[in-house]
Amino acid sequence: MPTDCIPFRDTHYFSGLICDYLEEQEPLKPFYNRFPKLENFKAQIDEKRLSVSSQSRTVLVKALQSQYENVSTSQLTKQNIQLLEHDNTFTITTGHQLNLFTGPLYFFYKIISTINLCKDLKQQFPEQHFVPIYWMASEDHDFEEINYFNFKGKKVQWNRTASGVVGELDLDDLDHVFEAFASQLNTSSNAETLKQLFKEAYLEHQDLTQAMRYLVNALFKEYGLVIVDGNDAALKRLFIPYIETELTQQTSFAKVTLANEQLNALDGNYKIQVNPREINLFYIKQGLRERIVEQEGVFRVHNSNITWNQTEILQELNEFPERFSPNVIMRPLYQEVILPNLCYIGGGGELAYWLQLKLNFEAQNVVFPMLLLRNSVLITTEKQKEKLKKLDVSVTDLFLNQDDLMTKVTKAISKVAIDFSSQKTHLQQQFEALYALAEATDKSFKGAVAAQERKQIKGLENLEKRLLKAQKRKLNDHLERVKEIQNELFPNHSLQERNMNFSEFYLEYGNTFISKLISELQPLKGEFLILEF
Repeated sequence: MPTDCIPFRDTHYFSGLICDYLEEQEPLKPFYNRFPKLENFKAQIDEKRLSVSSQSRTVLVKALQSQYENVSTSQLTKQNIQLLEHDNTFTITTGHQLNLFTGPLYFFYKIISTINLCKDLKQQFPEQHFVPIYWMASEDHDFEEINYFNFKGKKVQWNRTASGVVGELDLDDLDHVFEAFASQLNTSSNAETLKQLFKEAYLEHQDLTQAMRYLVNALFKEYGLVIVDGNDAALKRLFIPYIETELTQQTSFAKVTLANEQLNALDGNYKIQVNPREINLFYIKQGLRERIVEQEGVFRVHNSNITWNQTEILQELNEFPERFSPNVIMRPLYQEVILPNLCYIGGGGELAYWLQLKLNFEAQNVVFPMLLLRNSVLITTEKQKEKLKKLDVSVTDLFLNQDDLMTKVTKAISKVAIDFSSQKTHLQQQFEALYALAEATDKSFKGAVAAQERKQIKGLENLEKRLLKAQKRKLNDHLERVKEIQNELFPNHSLQERNMNFSEFYLEYGNTFISKLISELQPLKGEFLILEF
C-alpha cells in the first residue's frame, strides 16, 4: 500500500503555533513538559508514577468496571481495565465529542494514534503496561456541533431541541435519521454492517453516552481501547479538592491569563484558543448545564435561580460532586488527576489550548502530560493517482489553495512562457544605470527614476496576469479535471479528514479500513500521511 508524507507546515492547514511546536522552537519550550519522543517517555513515566496513588487507581478501576457493566467487550479491554490498578500501568489518552456516528474522519485517526503509541511504548518499555483511552466528552452541551455527519457530500442530521449535557440526551427521532441514512446505502455486506452498527448503537440504547460507548467499543474493542466517561460521581469525588480550589481561589483564571499573555508576547500571530473565566466550572442537573459565577461572596448558576454562599456551595460539592462539570480549562486537569496518563493526543486546536495550561498544572501540583499531534491522513485511490499522473499534478500540489493550484498547473503545462521574472530582472538592471546617473548628477532625479521603474514593473506584471488569464481559458478542460480531483480529495476546500465520515470508506473496504490504518499510522513520525488504498 503506497504511502507518502508531507511536513505539516507544508500543508498550509496547520497554525504557526502548532508548526513551531512540532519543530521544537525554543520560545515554546516553557509551555510544555517534554516533547513526545520515544526516549523522553522514561522520565515522564517516572514522574507520573510518583503522583498516582493506589487509592485513585482503585477508584478508577471500579468506576470503569461499573461503566462497562452492560457492555460486551473484548478480553483485552477487560484486561487493560484491570491492569490500571497496578503502578506499572499508564495511559495514553485522546478525547472527542459524542459526534453522531463518530462525525469527521479524524476521530479514527485520534484513536488509532493512541492505540499505536501504546504499542510503540510497550516495545520500548516491556516492563510497563500502556492502555489506550478514549475520553468521551459526555458533559459538553454544544449539540449543534455533534448532531450530524457528512455522507457523500450531504449532511445526515439529527434535528431536535436539546439542553443540558449531550451525553444524557435521549435518542428520540434517531429512527428517522437511521432510515434516511440507510436509504442512501447499497445492499452490500459492508452496507448491512453499517446499518446494523448504527441501529444497535442509536436505536437500542437509552442515551447518547450509552450509544457512543457501544459504537466505539464495537469498532475498537479488539485493540484493547478503554472508554472513559468523566461524568461519573466516583471519579469526580477524586477531583473535589481541585474544584474547591477553583471555587475559592480561582487559580486557573490567574495562571491561564498569565500564560496567554506570555504566548502573545512571543508572537502576535499565535491564536489564543480559550480564555479563562473567573470560575471554570458548570453546574449540571436535569437538563441544566450553566456556568457558576461568583459576586461578593454569592455563588450562583447563570440563567437560573440557584444560589449559595461559600459554605453552602462547598457542602453541595461534597454531597453531589457529579453536579460540578469542568469547562475546557478545567477538563484537562480533571483528566490528568484521575488517570495515570503520560500523553494526550489531539488535533491542532486542542494542542494549542493545552499549551496555555502548563502554568495552571504547576500551580495545582499536577504532572503536565506530553502533547502529541494526532496523525493526519489523506486517503487516495489508485485510480485517483493515475488521473493525477495523466494531469501531471502531484498529490502534494493538491494541498495548495485552488487559485494557486490553477496558476501552478497553467504555468507548468503552458507552451507559452508566462513567468516574466527574467524580463523584470533585465528591466531592473537597466534602471540601475539610471540610478547611478541620477546619483552622479541630480539626486532629486532618483525619485523620478524610481517612479518610472515601478510603472514599468507594474506594466509587466499586468501583462503577465493577462497572459495567465488567457492561458487558463485556453487550458480550461485540463484545469477543470484538476479541480474535480482536488474537490474529491479536499471537499469544501478543506482537509478530507475534517469533512468525510468513516462510513464512505467502510462501505468500500469493510473491516480492512481500520486494520490498514492501524498498520500504517505512525504516531511519532510527525508528518502528514498520504495513504493510497
